[in-house]
Amino acid sequence: MSKNKADANDDSRRDFMMKVSLGLGGLAAVAVSVPVVGALIAPLLEAKPELWRSVGSPDEFPVGTTKLVTFENADPKTWAGTTARTAAWVRHEEDNKFTVFSVNCTHLGCPVRWEKDAELFMCPCHGGVYYKDGSVAAGPPPIPLPQYAVRVEQGQVQVGTAPIPITNFGDNSTV
Repeated sequence: MSKNKADANDDSRRDFMMKVSLGLGGLAAVAVSVPVVGALIAPLLEAKPELWRSVGSPDEFPVGTTKLVTFENADPKTWAGTTARTAAWVRHEEDNKFTVFSVNCTHLGCPVRWEKDAELFMCPCHGGVYYKDGSVAAGPPPIPLPQYAVRVEQGQVQVGTAPIPITNFGDNSTV
């Protein structure tokens, strides 16, 4: 009879330890998932500031040229330092008509460079090539270069910024 009592004690200890282990495992899973869920939800809850940044006067962009400009992101963090700045390619089409392209390739986000003589944007990472209008010429990019909103106001070319990264790659509309 004492053997049955010992078996019952072993079973109750085993059940207790299993419940403690499952409880601690569940707590660990919750503790790990809280920051992950927070990181996924936070961007949806934040207001998305859209600001106009001046990048120069129209005279600084001769008609037919494409020039690299830098400006501060729409949502710079106080600790960001140099990374609070981003860049874009400004193309002066005619009189006061400008097109502003993202510097990031739509394949994997590498920065594209402008090849003036060929009139092409080239991605050095995987050989992506874009025409001067931002459309895909060759390589792995799935869609054209994204474009920023642009205007000329108060004697300045202004780029409509939004938080980085540009997330509307799928429809290639302006940022």
